[in-house]
Amino acid sequence: MADHVVLLSIPGLREQDLEHMPNLSAVMQGGDCAPLVPSFPAVTWPVQTNLLTGQLPVDHGVVANGFYWRDRNEVEMWTAGNKVIEQPQIWDILKKHNPSLTSAAWFPMLSKECNADYVCMPKPVHNPDGSESLWCYTHPIEYYGELRDELDHFPLKHFWGPLANIKSSAWIADSAVMAAKKHQPNFFYIYITHLDYAAQKSGPDSEAALVAVKELDELLGRFFTGMKEAYQDKNVLYLAASEYTIVPVDHVVYPNRVLREAGLLAIDTRDDGEHLDYQNSQAWALADHQFSHVYIKDANPDVIQKVKQLFTGVEGIAEVLALDERKKYQMDHERSGEVILISTANSWQAYYWWLDDANAPGYARTVDIHQKPGYDPVELHFDMQNKCIPLDATLIGGSHGAPALEPFQRGILLGSERGAFLETPLADTDVCDLVLKQFGV
Repeated sequence: MADHVVLLSIPGLREQDLEHMPNLSAVMQGGDCAPLVPSFPAVTWPVQTNLLTGQLPVDHGVVANGFYWRDRNEVEMWTAGNKVIEQPQIWDILKKHNPSLTSAAWFPMLSKECNADYVCMPKPVHNPDGSESLWCYTHPIEYYGELRDELDHFPLKHFWGPLANIKSSAWIADSAVMAAKKHQPNFFYIYITHLDYAAQKSGPDSEAALVAVKELDELLGRFFTGMKEAYQDKNVLYLAASEYTIVPVDHVVYPNRVLREAGLLAIDTRDDGEHLDYQNSQAWALADHQFSHVYIKDANPDVIQKVKQLFTGVEGIAEVLALDERKKYQMDHERSGEVILISTANSWQAYYWWLDDANAPGYARTVDIHQKPGYDPVELHFDMQNKCIPLDATLIGGSHGAPALEPFQRGILLGSERGAFLETPLADTDVCDLVLKQFGV
C-alpha cells in the first residue's frame, strides 16, 4: 500500500487522448487502467462528490451544479460550500481512522470549509461597487498570501469563460506542488480543468480539443517532476480520474420555453428584460448540461403529469422521470426536481425562457455564472468585438451529463502502480474505497 495518494481529477480525459499524452502515460506506465463510468448526473459537483464520498446523490444530496432552495425561492449556482454534502468525505474518514493522516483539497468545487488539512479554491471578493477582487479561499486562511506572493493571484478570468485557458490549470498545478513540498499530505485531491473548455466549445474531436490535450500533458510533465521533488523517496500512488467525458452534440432543447408555451412558467418583466419568476411558476427547469430538474409548485400531481406528457417523445429528450421514477438513477432526493429530463447523447439543454432575444434578461449576454438559473456554456463563445455573449445555443459542440450508457460516454481511471484496482469497468463511487484501502481503511 502507498503512503501517499495523489488523485488527479481531470474532466474530459478519454482513453484515446493518452496517445497524445506521453508525460501522463510515462507516469502511469505499468500501472492499472480501467474504464471509469460516471454516475448520473455526469456533471462536476455530483461526480466530484461521488468520488470523495463513495455515495450517490440520493445519499449525499448534491444533485446538480446548483440548488433551488424552495423555502427561499432562490437558486444558488456555483457558490455552495462543503456543508451541502450530507456524507463524510475521504479526508473525514481518514482522520477518523488515523488522526495523523493529512489531506489536501485543491480546487474541488465544494471544498470551501471542508475538513481537509489544506484547502485552496477560488473565492473572489465581491466589492460594493459590483467589481471583483482576485482571491482564493485557503486553509490555513493565511496560506493564499504565500501562494500569491510566489505565483501571483489565481488567474480567475482563465478558469472559465471566453478567456479560459491553460493558465488557470498551470496555477492550480504549480500551487499544488508548492503545498506538497511544504506539507506532503497523505491524500491530495487536485482538480485540473483544462480539457473542459475547447471540447465543450468546439467539440471533443476538434483541433482545439486536441491542442488542449497536448497543452495539459506538457503541464503534467512539469507537475510530476515537481511532485517527485516534493515527496522525494516516499511511496506515492498517482491516480488520474476523468470525472466524465464530453461527447459531440448537434442539438439543443429549451425546457423553459416548452413550459412557458404550455402556460406553466411565470415571467417577471423588468427594465432589463424578462426574468424567471420561481415563486409563481407552476413548473420551471434548472438546466444543467444534459439534464434538467423541473421543479413543480407544491408537487401538484396534475402538473407533474402534464410535464411528463409535454416532454415524452420530444426530440433530444431520452427519458422523463417523475417522483419514484427518479430512483432509477438514485436521484430521488428532496433537492431534486419532481421531474428530471435527460437528454439523448447528441443533445443538451439550455436554460433560455425568452421567446424573443430582445426580451432576454441583461445577464444573458454576460459571463455571469451565479445569476443564471442554469448552466450556460455559450459563455465560451463571447463575442469580443461586440463585448457580449451571442444568444445562440446551437454554437456548442460538446456536452456531458447524461447516463453513460455507451462506451464513448465512459472515461478512464489510471493508476501508477499495478494492483491498486482491477482492470474492469469501475464507477466513480468506487474511487473513494480505492483511496481508503491504501491507508488500511
